[in-house]
Amino acid sequence: MAKPTVLFVCVHNAGRSQMAAGFLQSLAGDRIEVLSAGSEPKDQINPVAVSAMAEEGIDIANNTPKLLTIEAVKESDVVITMGCGDACPIFPGKRYEDWELDDPAGQDADTVRRIRDDIRGRVEALIGELAE
Repeated sequence: MAKPTVLFVCVHNAGRSQMAAGFLQSLAGDRIEVLSAGSEPKDQINPVAVSAMAEEGIDIANNTPKLLTIEAVKESDVVITMGCGDACPIFPGKRYEDWELDDPAGQDADTVRRIRDDIRGRVEALIGELAE
């Protein structure tokens, strides 16, 4: 089977989607292609998200928020949205999931850690499904 591609999308591509992409890259290695994007990307990654991921040994500090493109969605087998509502284009034959997660923007470190841990659990479950 071809290597599956997962696209994580949130509005700013600065917190949730970056943490999810970081976990998926770290936990799945090269078994899964990982993309992330935002409908309205910020100019930098949320520093609290960066430090929360660093606590897990995952460095997302050099990532850059990217604008969501139609091409990224077309390339992906699984599209996971996180609070971006209708900003994501829908193509038939793709698997879509919406993960309801609090936005880490402006939150304290403990709140961001809780969001991070929630994301990790969801990513681990996703890897289990895709690896079957």
